[in-house]
Amino acid sequence: MFTNEIAHFKRLGVRGFLLQALNIATVIAGGLMSWKALCLITNSASPVVVVLSGSMEPAFYRGDILFLTNPVSEQYVVGDITVYQVPGTDIPIVHRVIETHTHTSNSTQLLLTKGDNNHADDIGLYAKGMQWVEREHVVGKVRGFLPYVGYLTIALNDFPQLKYALLGGLGLLMLVQRE
Repeated sequence: MFTNEIAHFKRLGVRGFLLQALNIATVIAGGLMSWKALCLITNSASPVVVVLSGSMEPAFYRGDILFLTNPVSEQYVVGDITVYQVPGTDIPIVHRVIETHTHTSNSTQLLLTKGDNNHADDIGLYAKGMQWVEREHVVGKVRGFLPYVGYLTIALNDFPQLKYALLGGLGLLMLVQRE
């Protein structure tokens, strides 16, 4: 099986190889453009996230994929499930709004959050000196989800060798495809 593919690869020549590389670059660019368009439409830097912990059970479980929007004109209310990122951290947090405050002087909305499966609010998770999540820290509001589909993402992050093997295999398949 591999000998046929290797022979085909040799027959491609430099021009064929460059054409295949251009096809790969086109697919990657199309994916990146689609992602950026989705970011612009939803007004969220990350319109799709994966739940990494059990802090929101039973609403969401580890491995669920969440779909977010972050409308500028909409105020968050108690009960909304938000994804926020504390300054200085890499991983966003998915928790429910349990209290809101709005500054009357500049209309800045402040949020206090808590995981459904946690006993205490999130003040301990906020950056030092933070008592509230500010609107600028909110990545988005959960609008929908797909259960358990995100386990692939979790597996790829937990086992980097699997990620490299999968990417290498996909790249090799794209290079040796016959079209």
